[in-house]
Amino acid sequence: MGGGLTRAKMEKERIIVSKGVRFRLRVESSNQPDDYRKYETIRNEIWGFPDDHLSGTRNLLCENFLHEGSSLFIAAYREDPHTGWREDEEHLVGFAYGFIGVRDKDLAFRRQDNLWFYAQFLGVKEEWQGFGLGIAIKEWQRDIVRDWFGVKLIVCTYDPLTAVNAYRNVHYFGMRVLEYRLAPYGEYGGRLNRLDIPSDRFFMGWDIAAKAKRPELDGQFLLKDRARILNRVEEVLVEAKDGPVQLEVIKEINLSPTVSPVLIRIPRDFYFMLRTTDVLDPEGRRIPLDWRLQTRELFLALFKKGYKVVDFIAFSEAPQTAVYYVLTKDKL
Repeated sequence: MGGGLTRAKMEKERIIVSKGVRFRLRVESSNQPDDYRKYETIRNEIWGFPDDHLSGTRNLLCENFLHEGSSLFIAAYREDPHTGWREDEEHLVGFAYGFIGVRDKDLAFRRQDNLWFYAQFLGVKEEWQGFGLGIAIKEWQRDIVRDWFGVKLIVCTYDPLTAVNAYRNVHYFGMRVLEYRLAPYGEYGGRLNRLDIPSDRFFMGWDIAAKAKRPELDGQFLLKDRARILNRVEEVLVEAKDGPVQLEVIKEINLSPTVSPVLIRIPRDFYFMLRTTDVLDPEGRRIPLDWRLQTRELFLALFKKGYKVVDFIAFSEAPQTAVYYVLTKDKL
């Protein structure tokens, strides 16, 4: 195994403390099928889409790399202030799931450097978000994939319009956008998606053997040059699901920039936008669809011209925070 570790030396749990609460991250090693039911339960609680379910519990058991498969399950439990550690569904607050795959399908598994780890799920229950668990779980997943599996590349997908994921994946971890995928999951509903909004995703690559590199850029300078901001956005008061709310509305895009770096703005909270515009009024309902279709066109055009996503930044602009991808091009 990578790093010269033996199974006896594997770190199977990690304790973290955040905001005075202790959490235990554990690698799932159970040989009982029923112990895998909790992953389907928490997946459905977080995403709220029962049609998109995991495999049956017996199959999940077999998938575990500690048994017959190539999958890694990480569970995050909170410590109960009254009863201590209890590893049950009530105290399970987050999880991650992924598996080993291959880059070049013709080469397949014949060379270790052709392997990558596909991180398919990472979720934290809503009431436990804000404790840094998403980053902590991802960091431990990285350590396991590097030191136990001996694999140097992690890949994953995420919605390019979700700022929380953009910050974590692009800015914090320094992942690279490998591809823009058009609605790879088809019709995908639930709390974090909507069936009438195409499920576009960034396909990301994370070189876990390298340190994250961010360009030294003056964000305030970029913002002052309006030609560098490739989509015009207005803050608009919208009659939404629970009453009037101020939302960002995308108005126009610039597909032919002549400078580098450039900025592409996205909603500060696309999940909230999806939920609050889930109304009958077609004008309000269309706001997130316009974001999807126009940013899709923008990213595809920029990537074709040789621009690359290099960072993700946030600025406090009256009356709200605004968030942007930073893209650069080597030669104009």
